[in-house]
Amino acid sequence: MLNQVDLRGRDLTQTELAKALPRAELNIERALDAVLPIINAVRDAGAVALRDLAERFDGVRPEYLRVPQAALDQAEAELSADLREGLLMSIDHNRRGHEAQLPQPKETQIVPGGVVRQRWIPVKRVGLYVPGGLAVYPSSVIHNAVAAQVAGVETIALASPPQKEHGGLPHPTILAACKLLGITEVYAVGGAQAIAMFAYGARGEDIQRDGEVLCEPVDVVTGPGNIYVAAAKRAVHGIVGIDAEAGTTEIAIIADETARPEYVAADLVSQAEHDPCAASVLITHSLDLVSRVEEALEQQIVQTKHSQRVRTALSGPQSGVVITSDLGQSVQVANAYGAEHLEIHTAQARDVAQKIHNAGAIFVGAFSPVPLGDYMAGSNHVLPTGGTARFAAGLNVMAFIKPVQEIEYTREAMSGLYPALAAIAVDEDLPAHAHSLEVRINDQL
Repeated sequence: MLNQVDLRGRDLTQTELAKALPRAELNIERALDAVLPIINAVRDAGAVALRDLAERFDGVRPEYLRVPQAALDQAEAELSADLREGLLMSIDHNRRGHEAQLPQPKETQIVPGGVVRQRWIPVKRVGLYVPGGLAVYPSSVIHNAVAAQVAGVETIALASPPQKEHGGLPHPTILAACKLLGITEVYAVGGAQAIAMFAYGARGEDIQRDGEVLCEPVDVVTGPGNIYVAAAKRAVHGIVGIDAEAGTTEIAIIADETARPEYVAADLVSQAEHDPCAASVLITHSLDLVSRVEEALEQQIVQTKHSQRVRTALSGPQSGVVITSDLGQSVQVANAYGAEHLEIHTAQARDVAQKIHNAGAIFVGAFSPVPLGDYMAGSNHVLPTGGTARFAAGLNVMAFIKPVQEIEYTREAMSGLYPALAAIAVDEDLPAHAHSLEVRINDQL
């Protein structure tokens, strides 16, 4: 079922490795061509365009673009006891995990009388996107919102696609999660149009009413989505901040002969059930493990609910087995691949984890499967995909915080730096820079 890439005996560069590995062919430029008219329509026509686009892409023309408070209240009231407990536990674990990320302010004395203070200031307003698609993701509500709340963001807006079967509102579990988190500004808007709404804002339906606003622009947009959401985020980056271009899910697993094939197979399946385009990649030097994982996959696929979706994902070009010469080459492959989720099923898994420098999140050992991170581990599941883990990080409180330096010097401390500063300013042919200090030094207060 899984395509095989045999790298044994091949000494490849990182670039050559990256080309040889299983990877979905995502044409972000083509997706940009598709989303730019959508973005322009929302920017120009606001709510009118949002309703038209919902009808086109979601099959429903929502009565309410902004979800009424009564719908949020009803969704929360109708939660089952078990699901409520699970969501509250996830919120608590994520809050604790993200609180550990908060940076602390610091004051540094550069010279006597001259200090630089490092402050961390949260952005004022954020837009959080939660996909709808083939599954319901209240967990993405939690992972987006908790990080923003812990960071101290003042205003949070959230968008999720309208659902035809729910009267043009987002799925009730999405709404219930919003209510549990105290988020009241929720929009029934999906896809690239939601990203555009957050970036540019959107005026209301009645364009004759001057100043009527449906949604105010935000400072930062975060959240996962398909390639069109990722393309839209790229298109508006610079108008707003974004977290990363988080697209369709992917998992890579480094495994050796000590790995349990049933565990490996279960984890490959768990990510494949997200989407037919999901990527599941096994990296191993054990041929015996490969055959045993294949057997376990056949047994598990027929028993899982979304068997056809899983089989499509596992047999696609984005999934496969990479056969390596040894564990060292497996690590090299993992770093070249830069997986969104990387599991390590080896002896001395923690030591192997220390050799990884390209991954969205690293799951260490046999009892740390990716679904823990999806829901309960206390980590964030909004992670970079498509190899962007080489330079991008998973969603965290820093996505919502700006580092700002405060500089405060006394007259004496400033004066003491004048000769050195003036020498540099004159050399750069910027004498007015030196003069800004001179005028203070010569001022007889």
